[in-house]
Amino acid sequence: MSKKLTSRSEDYSKWYNELVVKSDLAENSGVRGCMVIKPYGFAIWEKMQAQLDKMFKETGHENAYFPLFIPKSYLSKEASHVEGFAKECAVVTHYRLKNAEDGSGIIVDEDAKLEEELIVRPTSETIIWDTYRKWVQSYRDLPIMINQWANVVRWEMRTRLFLRTAEFLWQEGHTAHATREEAVEEAEQMMHVYAEFVEDYMGVPVIKGTKTESERFAGAEETYCIEALMQDGKALQAGTSHFLGQNFAKAFDVKFATKEGNQEYVWATSWGVSTRLMGALVMTHSDDNGLVLPPKLAPIQVVIVPIYKGLDQLDAISEKVEPLVKALRSKGISVKYDKRDTHKPGFKFNEYELKGVPVRIAVGQRDLENGTFEVARRDTLEKMSIKAEDVVVRIDGLLHEIQENIYKKAFDFRKAHMTKVDSYDEFKRIIEEKGGFVSAHWDGTKETEDRIKEETKATIRCIPFNEEKEEGKCMVTGKPSNQRVLFAKAY
Repeated sequence: MSKKLTSRSEDYSKWYNELVVKSDLAENSGVRGCMVIKPYGFAIWEKMQAQLDKMFKETGHENAYFPLFIPKSYLSKEASHVEGFAKECAVVTHYRLKNAEDGSGIIVDEDAKLEEELIVRPTSETIIWDTYRKWVQSYRDLPIMINQWANVVRWEMRTRLFLRTAEFLWQEGHTAHATREEAVEEAEQMMHVYAEFVEDYMGVPVIKGTKTESERFAGAEETYCIEALMQDGKALQAGTSHFLGQNFAKAFDVKFATKEGNQEYVWATSWGVSTRLMGALVMTHSDDNGLVLPPKLAPIQVVIVPIYKGLDQLDAISEKVEPLVKALRSKGISVKYDKRDTHKPGFKFNEYELKGVPVRIAVGQRDLENGTFEVARRDTLEKMSIKAEDVVVRIDGLLHEIQENIYKKAFDFRKAHMTKVDSYDEFKRIIEEKGGFVSAHWDGTKETEDRIKEETKATIRCIPFNEEKEEGKCMVTGKPSNQRVLFAKAY
């Protein structure tokens, strides 16, 4: 199997696009800007989904489902929200088709125009808050802690598989609280949940922080985020959690009776991660040979490939392998024994290297005679011979080692690409030549933020969370600043 991947150093963007397609994660569909997530890619997403869902439920959330369609009037109730999404909305105007009288095909039936247009959800705050109005009467009805797994549509013109598509899969949490403090605590908690998942399961180090006013979610009072760094030195926003204040409660008149009998508006949050995490996974760990997957999310953690001549040898190898498969599975390790006779071992080695399977075991006649297995790890491409009686324990340990190693490699890369600067000239040089995160003082104004973005294409990724204050001067204007913020070019 010839991989023929463009190298990262030659063209990182092309390498990424080729890798997503050739490793069977996803492909472009017949609908412009939309993708087909293939079984191997969807298996990774399912593992992400299962773990996140577990973490959400452990923090008191329940799953529900709300409509795909949102009446246009709902979207216009919260001014900054509609302004933030207006240019990305897909709109349904008619509800019926008919055959053209001239026989040219199917056309829209102009007599079937909707009284009110429907928006295909770009996000669900409006339809959910209209629903919460019916659910909330008193403080006894709070908090509401709802999550939904869904698809959303944001009409993107320039798309890239997983990173930016017109339709994508995600989860969106929407909670309602009696007090501001509860809602802020919820929004911060979910930022920490996302960070824990991305670091512990994806093996991707992140920086937690808040967004600047101009980068906040439309309709939010505060946006918390986790930012990751890709191998090309660009940042990727891996997840966001929003404190919405009472904006949506006021827009949809969601009030509750307090213990004292007063009427007050509820306090809100929303938070979400999407299939964009798949892009982060690919770009953080993978190499010129293909995917490198963290064992905790790999659909196949161990693949076993027999090397044989004739069915007698295959039968002998299978007899040795089957107890190993059972022993590994009993430890919760996912194993595939690939004894297809339609492909040679070399093809299979290339295939599983491309697909990022963490551990590969090869078994041939010599291994049977020596009572050993040849074990190869995907992260370092290192091979080792392990005695049959030790192999289960060694592989169990090896999977943990690989998980830790790919995180450390990504962490070291980020550390090497984190630069403090004090002058705008140095900032521009680092952004252009080195990339990565650049820590610098900023005067807090939108004008300076916009100027930096226009002149360098770098944006403020976050104001780091719980970081020490540091007096300084804005690198552009020289005005006072009490904290460094993180800049980067970003996806």
